[in-house]
Amino acid sequence: MTVMEQRGAYRPTPPPAWQPRTDPTPLLPDALPHRVLGTEAAAQVDPALLHRLYAELVRGRRYNTQATALTKQGRLAVYPSSTGQEACEVAAALVLEDRDWLFPSYRDTLAAVARGLDPVMALTLLRGDWHTGYDPREHRVAPLCTPLATQLPHAVGLAHAARLKGDDVVALAMVGDGGTSEGDFHEALNFAAVWQASVVFLVQNNGFAISVPLAKQTAAPSLAHKAVGYGMPGRLVDGNDAAAVHEVLSEAVRHARAGGGPTLVEAVTYRVDAHTNADDATRYRVDSEVETWRAHDPIALLEREMTERGLLDEDRVAAVREDAETMAADLRQRMNQDPVLDPMDLFAHVYSEPTPQLREQEAQLRAELAAEAHGPAGTHGSEGAGR
Repeated sequence: MTVMEQRGAYRPTPPPAWQPRTDPTPLLPDALPHRVLGTEAAAQVDPALLHRLYAELVRGRRYNTQATALTKQGRLAVYPSSTGQEACEVAAALVLEDRDWLFPSYRDTLAAVARGLDPVMALTLLRGDWHTGYDPREHRVAPLCTPLATQLPHAVGLAHAARLKGDDVVALAMVGDGGTSEGDFHEALNFAAVWQASVVFLVQNNGFAISVPLAKQTAAPSLAHKAVGYGMPGRLVDGNDAAAVHEVLSEAVRHARAGGGPTLVEAVTYRVDAHTNADDATRYRVDSEVETWRAHDPIALLEREMTERGLLDEDRVAAVREDAETMAADLRQRMNQDPVLDPMDLFAHVYSEPTPQLREQEAQLRAELAAEAHGPAGTHGSEGAGR
């Protein structure tokens, strides 16, 4: 008896036909970035929505310029401007319900403000006062995340927990194109798709990861194509078209809320300002490239559409700009006030139950502060000698 004749032996029979677990066709992104403004579809957009988008864009642009000015005045340690990306920021905030959660990156202060967060609170981290200047639970805005992409798994975890509890909650997680090169991006998308978590991932592809162009990060046809590998839909949208971004994100949020699982949205936009006020963008890009994108400015695109439809006149433009100036003046006035800081706050909100080491450190600092409060060494000694 040969080996092949033995009972249970391996026989080289053809394997069953391989079938994909998921049909990739519906998951593939748009061939070109989806647009609304300047197309026939624009006529179908609710005028009230266009007015809301326009007001928030103008306000957002003024917020960016004022925050940038505050860095030059020493009132902010650093500010990563989102000038040029306001359409993404505003749309991300407006598509969410009050019960939903926003998971921003460090550049997404405007999204947090557009969601209703106090502008000063949104800048507290960048001022260097607190890790987070607001209560995330109260505002449904996670802390601004400075490590790249680490907020994405957090968004998936929250959405998965909400689904297990039966809560009707969607998490919208924002990340830059540089963040898609991080392992957290892969882990978040993989878990979200496997668990069918109610998450929307918004990638703001602004062309550069600080100074590294997208072409040096990935060879994929688009970042939206990465969705197919995880088994979720990918959408590609013109990130400077506020109406288009709002439409695509709204569809993704509805899809997630209905139990359809996550969506990856790539918004093609551009960072007009430098990475932060500490960056010299002229070292890695030319002025002509920036000017080309200025011609595709999100505010100008929306103004043109609304003017052509008779939805915007000089009086309305003036009123919107005046409101933005009022916001900027209030922000400037409050940020010019020196904050009253308590060193003991270092130990607040670190653990729900402080560790023995933390209590020891707290007691040590308290003792040092008490010693300082009694004046320089020797002062009290001389006073005691005279009594």
